[in-house]
Amino acid sequence: MGTTERAGRKEWIALGVLALPLLLVSMDVSVLYFAVPFISADLGVDATEQLWIFDIYGFVLAGLLITMGSLGDRIGRRRLLLFGAIGFGLASVAAAYAQNPEQLIAARALLGIGGATLMPSTLALIRNMFHDPKQRSKAIAFWSAVMMGGITLGPVLGGFLLEHFWWGSVFLINTPAMVLLVVLAPVLLPEFKAPVRGRFDLLGSVLSLAAVLPVIWGIKELAAHGVSALPVAAIVTGLVFGVLFVQRQRTAKNPMVDLSMFRNRAFSGSLAANTIGTLALVGNAVFLTQYLQLVHGLSPLKAALWSLAPSVLVGGAAPLATALAGKMDRAYVIGGAFVLAASGYGVLTRIQVDSSLVVPLLGAGLLAAGLVMVMTLVTEAVVGSVAPERAGSASAVMETCAEFGGALGIAVLGSIGTAVYRADVPSDLPAGVAAPVREGLPAATAAAAQLPAQVADTVLATARHAFTHSMSVVALVGAVLLLVTAVGATLTLRGTSHASAPAEEPAAEEAESAPSA
Repeated sequence: MGTTERAGRKEWIALGVLALPLLLVSMDVSVLYFAVPFISADLGVDATEQLWIFDIYGFVLAGLLITMGSLGDRIGRRRLLLFGAIGFGLASVAAAYAQNPEQLIAARALLGIGGATLMPSTLALIRNMFHDPKQRSKAIAFWSAVMMGGITLGPVLGGFLLEHFWWGSVFLINTPAMVLLVVLAPVLLPEFKAPVRGRFDLLGSVLSLAAVLPVIWGIKELAAHGVSALPVAAIVTGLVFGVLFVQRQRTAKNPMVDLSMFRNRAFSGSLAANTIGTLALVGNAVFLTQYLQLVHGLSPLKAALWSLAPSVLVGGAAPLATALAGKMDRAYVIGGAFVLAASGYGVLTRIQVDSSLVVPLLGAGLLAAGLVMVMTLVTEAVVGSVAPERAGSASAVMETCAEFGGALGIAVLGSIGTAVYRADVPSDLPAGVAAPVREGLPAATAAAAQLPAQVADTVLATARHAFTHSMSVVALVGAVLLLVTAVGATLTLRGTSHASAPAEEPAAEEAESAPSA
């Protein structure tokens, strides 16, 4: 099978099949936003358990991505996808009918395992199905749009389901789609696995898990509760294991990750751009959600529906990026996309308490459109810069970097926002009010609900002004970061658009491929 062979109708239909798991895995990150109050009331969930119900999915997903990407390269990407679909569907049923918080946390962990098998498999299979670079760019643009759409649609779908069904429906919706995937995948998706290279690196898998989990947990704890000994120790521990993991990959006969990939500018530069892009996107989402609900007073469902408005700009971003990259050096398109995203942050620097909804939604739309363009092109660069047998592990590394970027977005931009907010809170507030107001806008809003109307209005006005100022400062920092990244990405990636991946080995690929499971 040559690299110039063009995909036909079957491959494009198969791409639609691959969209099913990607959509659901990305939705599962955000679909719980509205369900938590119902779950808490039904299962008696305390604050700690609520955090674990939210976070365990992302922790397990991030920790196992590298392992599952490497495993799919070895046992077959379609096979791993099918195993993951079955596991994800069964875990969804278990979550829907959980009888206590412990069962729900365990089911969410199993969903994370299933998600870790599905995400790198979908992208790696695209690498196998679309050998023509132009077609592959369009396929990856679709992949990027579906992933972004899942994150955006999660809260909306969750809100709709909770208005008509019980909280378990937000999990149960996964199962029919996974059944459809299990039925269609053996017919439409090709199998691919790399030539056998010895035993699976089990020690490397354990080290990767020990490196990723403590760092992700530590960053999130720092963002939520400030600097303390335990999360700092967790990050240091994770970094130590990260060094051990890298050393293991250097010395192992059959490493999970081929470190030589990082010597390719197209690969390493794209990873860095993707990480910063995710940081900027997730960091803004935290502030935008609070602004719509707690400053403008929108209900969660209305806020989620208004959040769909930027999709008008985002919808055409991925195809536009692909079209532009076909006419000029990809580096200049990526640089321009970062500038577009920075302009979105520029709009957000003008935000006020009484701003029209046009301001936050236009800013968020420009930011998301620019970053979707970036993510589309860097994803294509990562996948296209490695040989097909390495596509699974390369995809997993990229998605792991994205998880780190999201955590850093919450931690770094969130910490800057918190510092500005607290600096703006007056020191002469009444003793019983000062503490919750200084804690943040959600706590201030909750405290105001228990106060006399005149005092509550003063508290809310103070907290909302401090919050919008913090949001505008964070937007300024984000804009500067993205402009600097635009320059760095352009210089780093310039001239890599036509850099070829290592040659494919037709005989090996055809020998390992099969028409059915």
